[in-house]
This record gives sequence, C-alpha cells and structure tokens, in this order.
Amino acid sequence: MPTILIIDDERAIRKTLTEILTFEGYIIDEAADGEEGLQKFKAKTYDVVLCDIKMPKLDGLEFLQKAVEINPDVPVIMISGHGNIETAVEAVKKGAYDFIQKPPDLNRLLITIRNAQERNNLVTETKTLRRKVSKVQDMIGESPTIKKIKDTIEKVAPTDARILITGENGVGKELVARWIHEKSNRAEGPLVEVNCAAIPSELIESELFGHEKGSFTSAIKQRIGKFEQASGGTLFLDEIGDMSLGAQAKVLRALQEGKITRVGGDKEINVDVRVIAATNKDLLQEVETKTFRLDLYHRLSVILIHVPSLNERRDDIPLLVQRFLNDICSDYGVPKKGIEPDALKNLQQYNWTGNIRELRNVVERLVILSGKSINKEDVRNYVLPK
Repeated sequence: MPTILIIDDERAIRKTLTEILTFEGYIIDEAADGEEGLQKFKAKTYDVVLCDIKMPKLDGLEFLQKAVEINPDVPVIMISGHGNIETAVEAVKKGAYDFIQKPPDLNRLLITIRNAQERNNLVTETKTLRRKVSKVQDMIGESPTIKKIKDTIEKVAPTDARILITGENGVGKELVARWIHEKSNRAEGPLVEVNCAAIPSELIESELFGHEKGSFTSAIKQRIGKFEQASGGTLFLDEIGDMSLGAQAKVLRALQEGKITRVGGDKEINVDVRVIAATNKDLLQEVETKTFRLDLYHRLSVILIHVPSLNERRDDIPLLVQRFLNDICSDYGVPKKGIEPDALKNLQQYNWTGNIRELRNVVERLVILSGKSINKEDVRNYVLPK
C-alpha cells in the first residue's frame, strides 16, 4: 500500500489527516516538525509527503529544499494556513508538487494525492523502461584477453581517466566504451557517441562544438554540439583517427581547459565531460605521417585498451554463437535452434575478417536458411566461401 509522510506541528491536523488517509487505504507516518520529518524522509522511501510550511526547527520550505536534494522523485504537497500566491509560487519553484491551503478541501486533497502518486509511478516506470532500453549487452567470452579487458574496465571505470580503445572494425570497441560508462560514476549522465569517420571534415567542428546562428550559410539556428550534450556524462569519439587536424586542435583545447567555443561564437562554455576514444588505426603511425597530433594522442591514451580480433580468441566463438542463436531466435519469434559440434568446429576454423559483427550476421543467416538444427552442411553451404 502507498505510504505517506505527514509533517505538521499541529497535532490535531496530523491526527485528522491520518484518520482520513488511513481510511482511504494509505499507510501513514507522522512528524511533528521539519527536522523530524527530514530524518524520517532520509530513512524511508515515501510515495507522497504532506508538509506544513510554518514549523519550528526546520520550516516547510527548508524541508522541501533538502528533500528534493535527497530524492527529487518523491512528490511533496505543501499545506499551509498562512499561504498566499507568493508562497505557493515559491514552493512550486523549489520543487513542490502542489500547494493546498488550510483547512484543506477533502476532495481536492485526495485527488491531489492520487495524482501525485500516479505521477510518481510514471516516473518509476519511465526509469525502468529506460534501463531496459539502454541495457548494455554482456561482454561474452572467457578467453584471457577478454578477462583482462573486463578486469581493466572494473579498475578504470570509476575514475575520470581518458581511455583509448584500439582494435579492428567489428571487434566490439563500442561495447567496451558502453561498459566503461555503465560502471562509471557518470552512469546517470548521458553517453553521447560520435562516429568521426561518418561526418565530413568540414562539419566535424560544428558537430562536436556546436555553432551559432549565421556562423555559416546553412546555420539557420543555433546548434548545441556533442561536447555540451555530453556534459556530466561521457563522450565517445569513435574512429578518432579519421578526425581532421583542425578539429583535433579544438578537441585538445577542450581536454586541457574543460572549455569549448561554438563555431562562429566567442563565448567560452565550460563542459564536464569524460572522453573515451576508439580507433582501428595505429595512431602512432598516423603521428609519423603527420595526420594525427602527438599531443592529442598522449591526452587520450591515459589508459589503453586493445580489443583482440575474433581470430585471436577462437575459444570464445561457441559462447558467442549460443548467445546470438538465443537473441536472434527470440527476435524472430521462432523456436531456439541448436548447432551440431561439427558445425561449431567449422565456424571456429573460419577466417573472421569482419570479427564479431560478421559472426552475428552469419548466425542470423544460418537461423533463417537452416532446418531445425544447424549442421556442417549448412555451414558449408551458407558460410564457407565457394
């Protein structure tokens, strides 16, 4: 049953509200002043709080301010006999769900509590759905290299150290970045991803740092860049080896000073961003050919994580195949297909130039084209080159 905390220094008011709300099916806790109310609020999670404004020790508005800092999702309804428009506006500005004058109209009070409770349920459901949607895939594998990567993630994720992830296309560099963010102190903040190879060099600065209206021909309105969008969270710069030298210089400045300037603007904007970069190139070789800045390389590579190719971790292929079979059959709504040992052995011997991405595509093809179980003939017909 929903639990409500009533905070009021008038015992008669508390008693009356408790009797009414208990009859309506709520569980009630009482507090005689804001200080006692705050202690109970810290110790227990409530569905709704009813709080008087004029109280000794800690008044209602002070309680409200502290309650919002502790748990902003719990709706607080302010009740006062000394209220006016200014007080109501101030309470709502500070985070109150609603303001009701004493003596409260019973019907309005019950409706307000019901609405506040429904709003609280919606907030909880929304957070649950977001967690489900944004749930990071597991890192599948028990090979020594994968275990080392998992161990490194556990150590570096809680820090704000910049990380450079290297490896071939399709090995799962993005998944490593997502796990670092998920296990970091910034997990509640945004994870903003930028594929530097997919953005034309003339647009990369606008994409990263934003632009002001009129800064160039097609800039018809102001745009917030990825650095600002990621403030308080993590910015993942994928394929950073393809970034232009001009953009590299600005990224270096942003990392050094924690400030950016939009294209066409002169105002410095503070940004609080953890940067994770990834590349399929040898950046030190790019430095030699003067297509990548050495100082930026050193800024980005505080921690280096190399993700091996699938050919370097063939022992993990059976685990990966089983996971892909489960996921793909579930997505297609078909019974789970098995795979015969000889077929699995053939997959382990195959040359995976496209790495995990290619393996998943192959498993999907086998699910679609094979019979109830995948055998070596299926692998020979649908996977191995003719």
